[in-house]
Amino acid sequence: MSIERANWSAYQKEIADDHYFYVRSCIRQNFFPGSEAAFLNIMRNDLGRDVCEDPNHTSCTGIGYHSDVVPLDTTMTVVARQFALMTENGYENLVPSCITSFGLYTEVLDMWHHFPEKEEQIREYLYKATKREFRKPKNLAHTSDIIFHHREAIADKGKRRLVNVKTGEPLRVVDHIGCHYAKLFKGQGIGGAEFPYVLGGMVDAWGGQMIDYPERRHCCGFGFRNYLVLSNRSYSISNSYKKFESMKPYQPDFIVANCPGCAMFLDRWQYAISEMEGKTYGPQGGIPVLTYEEMAGLIMGYDPWELGMQMHQVPVEPLLEKMGVEYDPSTKYLGRDGKFIGAPQQAQIVTCSCQGLQ
Repeated sequence: MSIERANWSAYQKEIADDHYFYVRSCIRQNFFPGSEAAFLNIMRNDLGRDVCEDPNHTSCTGIGYHSDVVPLDTTMTVVARQFALMTENGYENLVPSCITSFGLYTEVLDMWHHFPEKEEQIREYLYKATKREFRKPKNLAHTSDIIFHHREAIADKGKRRLVNVKTGEPLRVVDHIGCHYAKLFKGQGIGGAEFPYVLGGMVDAWGGQMIDYPERRHCCGFGFRNYLVLSNRSYSISNSYKKFESMKPYQPDFIVANCPGCAMFLDRWQYAISEMEGKTYGPQGGIPVLTYEEMAGLIMGYDPWELGMQMHQVPVEPLLEKMGVEYDPSTKYLGRDGKFIGAPQQAQIVTCSCQGLQ
């Protein structure tokens, strides 16, 4: 084996092919609820995979832990309870939807590996509190890992490609990898912190063109306390601003992110920057920001409003036009009962003519 191949093999990870115990994200339920529904539908109905979801699972407390609100022992006991639910349902492949949860579970397992006495203490805490016991996951993978693992099957079953149907050219895509996916424990992310490929692999498999840009590895600026504390929010938006300025010369068709907070902030901060600075990114007033499930859902032929893409601040219609996605503008902001759910406020200088885009 060559040195190059040996080095690259160190950046790979084992991903289970089936039988997943799925745990939702608390913040994704508010930001992009359609993405989690899309993941379940793609896995269960399109690819025929077994995915278990237990309604008794709770938040992992990750945001509270990283914000110094929830003590470490409490967080580890909550994590142990999640493992117990997985064990009780007869599963061993844990698949969290949230990047923060993925990083937290990885951190807890690593801590128990180095300090087994702490694991025993947490097992005692859990049993005293709930009478539950658990086995540790045999395989821990983020949902973006799972989509990456099945990217070729999705391409085979897909109805669309990441291609501009009017020009025949691949769509230009920039990615953003969540810090808690690739930077906490680089060996747990596909490609590590240096060469993360979890999103790039999807884009390559689905016909798009990955675009590198100088601040590709820079944090989006969420950072929990950077946003939760009002006085810190300028730090948060300045990080996103730095990324937008870096990617602007490359004229991307859209941004794809694998962290719920990152996708939300890269979307919402474009609105804020347009109001504050009077500037936008992209020829239609902004760069659409997609979750990887939304990207996969469009490839599979899902309706964009069923995917929940009306929840985005930056309009997605320019991208839909480029991909040849049929959509009904009149149903964009209608709920399942047919009632109007409300539309997000648009910045004064953000415009989107959603017909006849080139």
